[in-house]
Amino acid sequence: MRQATSKILDWEDVQRERDKLREQGLILVFTNGCFDLLHAGHVEYLQFARNQGDRLLVGLNSDASVRRGKGSTRPVVPQRERAYVLAALECVDYVVVFDQDEPAELIARIVPDVLVKGEDWAHYVSGREVVESHGGRVILAKMVEGWSTTDIIAKIKQG
Repeated sequence: MRQATSKILDWEDVQRERDKLREQGLILVFTNGCFDLLHAGHVEYLQFARNQGDRLLVGLNSDASVRRGKGSTRPVVPQRERAYVLAALECVDYVVVFDQDEPAELIARIVPDVLVKGEDWAHYVSGREVVESHGGRVILAKMVEGWSTTDIIAKIKQG
């Protein structure tokens, strides 16, 4: 198995990989998130996403974008470590960090064949229009009950 760090790409590398996958006729699946304190719910979600195509690219919110979205106490785990842990998972083929609040710009650059988001985002899926306008699919994944990073942090604080 290739080392996890070789799966962590910058935006230009991701575009080159995307071009290679298109030439090979392979289906690229994209999902994104903070993935702070990786737990079983995350792993099940990522495995579901990977099963929707041939390769899975995970867009990882940067530390700055997590702070903007979740507050100054998050993330608990820095982006470099979160990226490494994600890349070490067998179901994840590539990881790319993005600094925007939403992955729309990244999605527009790579135009994945499949976009997967948790069903809790059914009201709004960033990048949906781009993916669907290019013939791609958007799939909503069922959420695993009882698993939440926010809940885990709350339990830790309670002792």
